[in-house]
Amino acid sequence: MVKNLSAHFSQGDSLRARFLGKDPESQVGDSPTLFATDRADRTTYIAQGWKVTDPQVLKDVGPVPDHETLIEIPEEVLKYYVRRYQEEDH
Repeated sequence: MVKNLSAHFSQGDSLRARFLGKDPESQVGDSPTLFATDRADRTTYIAQGWKVTDPQVLKDVGPVPDHETLIEIPEEVLKYYVRRYQEEDH
């Protein structure tokens, strides 16, 4: 997954991901998770979640480029973003 991201963003160097946290209510091995990347040009995140396949949701969202996908994550996972943002004093 990380190599695909670096190819799309043309970063050049290998992209790394740092674990921030996972959904505390998920089963082991099946968990929405949030990672921070080490991109030099901008702050980005990688989210592991449930792939969106519901036809109505896909219609609501509209066209998604072939190199992208939609995922759903619980609100609890976004709290790891907030925690990281607060720790770095943005």
